[in-house]
Amino acid sequence: MTLSFVRRNLFLLGLATSGGSLLAQVNTGCINQLTGQDCEAGVLNTITTAVPFLMISVDSRAGGMGDAGVATSPDANSIHWNPSKLAFAENDGEFMMSYSPWLRNLVPDMSLAYLAGFKRLGNKRSAIGGSLRYFNLGSITFTDVNGSTIRDFKPAEFAVDLAFAQQFGDNFSGGVAIRYVNSNLTGGISVQGANSKAGQSVAADVSFYYQKPDIAIGGDKEATFAFGLNVSNVGAKMSYTETSNKDFIPINLRLGPSFKLEMDEYNSITFNLDVNKLLVPTPPVYGTKIDPVTNKLEVISGRDPDVGVATGIFGSFNDAPGVVTLNEDSTYNILAGSQLKEELREINLAGGFEYWYANQFAFRTGYFWEHYTKGNRKYFTLGAGVRYSKFSLDMSYLIANTQRSPLANTLRFTLGFMFDGKGAKKKTEG
Repeated sequence: MTLSFVRRNLFLLGLATSGGSLLAQVNTGCINQLTGQDCEAGVLNTITTAVPFLMISVDSRAGGMGDAGVATSPDANSIHWNPSKLAFAENDGEFMMSYSPWLRNLVPDMSLAYLAGFKRLGNKRSAIGGSLRYFNLGSITFTDVNGSTIRDFKPAEFAVDLAFAQQFGDNFSGGVAIRYVNSNLTGGISVQGANSKAGQSVAADVSFYYQKPDIAIGGDKEATFAFGLNVSNVGAKMSYTETSNKDFIPINLRLGPSFKLEMDEYNSITFNLDVNKLLVPTPPVYGTKIDPVTNKLEVISGRDPDVGVATGIFGSFNDAPGVVTLNEDSTYNILAGSQLKEELREINLAGGFEYWYANQFAFRTGYFWEHYTKGNRKYFTLGAGVRYSKFSLDMSYLIANTQRSPLANTLRFTLGFMFDGKGAKKKTEG
């Protein structure tokens, strides 16, 4: 698979903007030659991976809270956000279906569908779950170099998960999820003389969850504090041809707190915050000379991204190249402090608010922030939900905070069904 094809796919997903590393990051006089930006403000250096659909918010509840979900109260969609939460689920089981038309401002036939369910085991301290995520990329017409049509194809990607969660005490749980990922973008056509294939990978999530309920606030109110952590998509790199280099899948660190306040018998509010960082290599800055050892362009700043999964994960915390300037004598200089600044810019934030009335009607809002040099996703979200007996229905709406955002006006819908024998939530035993 060519680099241009992969980057085009990433743009269509709305998860990355076109940013350069290579020589476009080398600057003269501390002014970026490509964008005209002041080096102090940072230069574009977006991290790209294969199968970024794994990072798309799958459900309406989290989608209404700025895509925050690592420490929210458990439901079936916790398999995506933090599988360990399932051990503290108040229902015996749950099944949810979500659907979102995707990037409808650009493409009329893309969509994301998600099915998830879980069942608490007999000991009431553990749970198992499973999910299916299907991403339809619409219809694409492949042409040759002369513009003649080769074939029409409908690319699609999917992931199948199996999750397990276990309580380790009254307040703490851990969870794992195993995931199979399949990405068929070309249907096997020849790309630059090489036969393409569907990309495949197997990955795992490792997660933890802590909750402290019944915290007395003001004498007559109770609150619950929770904290979640999930390292997701730790798995093998992916390739679309036998000859091309393999690309990292979106290994991600997600962590954050949640605070729920029971205002009275009928009203409750919850505040959530997720902090995210991709655990994959940042594109370095290359020079013009060939390294005689690796036979590749020399790396001026940062690190060679062609490394193993473990090296890429641990190296992702200190591999940002920063701002590189070109001196008059053709030597290079790294702007002081720019490497640390770029490393911090790779962290994105998602914050959300949820209000429930009588545990039947919900209102949600949130905000997602990502630095402009790393993708520039900035948007507000709104959401609402209703729960009646065993059924729940949620929806969310995305309001972009940047011009011409492909994510603008995104809608999500989620339908849920709870299995507890009574149609009402129960207190967790033990």
